[in-house]
Amino acid sequence: MKKNTISYLLIVVGGAVAIYANAEEQQNTLILVLGILVLMFGIYRLSSTITSKSEKEDTTTYIEEE
Repeated sequence: MKKNTISYLLIVVGGAVAIYANAEEQQNTLILVLGILVLMFGIYRLSSTITSKSEKEDTTTYIEEE
């Protein structure tokens, strides 16, 4: 659970930094890029913990036979 909390925190901090860097009249490109990198790293960490769908065979068919 702690890993997900850190990932969410990275996403929020990265997004906030990117918005802050973009909101100024004279944009600081370095801060904007660093904010986006932190945001993407948080998304990567979070997506690595999400499991894929189970590979259980689905026997339900939606095609009606005549």
